[in-house]
Amino acid sequence: MSLLSLPDIMIEPAVRAALLEDLGRAGDITSDAVIPPATQARVALVAREPGVVAGLDFARLTFRLVDPQIRFAPRLEDGARLQPGDIIADIDGPARGILTGERVALNFLGHLSGIASATRGIADAIAHTGAKITCTRKTTPGLRFAEKYAVRAGGGANHRFGLDDAILIKDNHIAIAGGVGVAMARARAAAGHLVKIEIEVDTLAQLDEALAHGPDAILLDNMTPETLREAVRRIGGRAIAEASGRINAETAPAIAESRVDLLSAGWLTHSARVLDIGLDFLD
Repeated sequence: MSLLSLPDIMIEPAVRAALLEDLGRAGDITSDAVIPPATQARVALVAREPGVVAGLDFARLTFRLVDPQIRFAPRLEDGARLQPGDIIADIDGPARGILTGERVALNFLGHLSGIASATRGIADAIAHTGAKITCTRKTTPGLRFAEKYAVRAGGGANHRFGLDDAILIKDNHIAIAGGVGVAMARARAAAGHLVKIEIEVDTLAQLDEALAHGPDAILLDNMTPETLREAVRRIGGRAIAEASGRINAETAPAIAESRVDLLSAGWLTHSARVLDIGLDFLD
């Protein structure tokens, strides 16, 4: 399935904010001092390590906003696998503008490619099952849309984008409401016909109580693979089964083999390691 790109109108505010933060009050005083105005340059974005690329439109738009005369020609598409030395994109044009946009472009590209690469690692690890890896709302403020896009580029799926997407009853909701049954009954009474309801449970007893109220999805939190298998059996296809807690490329296969539908991991967006991508000058 092809990856749907994000339109520039969504990307531009984040890129503009990053450039304004970097340019400060006086612009790129280093490049302006050292590089003559008419100097042209050819450069390439190059992978330094294996991974998956994501964020090419963020890099493209960075250079375009700095100087529309800079030409950005990608050789790959978001979601492509990388090996060290792979050229991701060719860039040429005014050298001052290229140097000014370099760090912002690499920040976006490295961060989003890191998320895509981490996601791909888990997606590959559970490819033999029917489960999918998904993200959470544990995202960088202001960059949720971009980070969730990177998860998709890595072969993952998206959880809700915000508090208004769906009803997700967490442990603190249950504690304050007075129990699983009370929380579910109130949610069912308040939800519109297009609003899904998911509830988090920590035990099989909570699961049984939740199932009596017909949730659309159940978040099975920090359960062992053995307990997850029993939970999936009890759910019996009546709701989407989502597992969370301690999920990484090593633990994911056993969790996915419990036959849950989804594995959710917050660290994909808040702690994935940046992928090493460099900008090499060709002449």
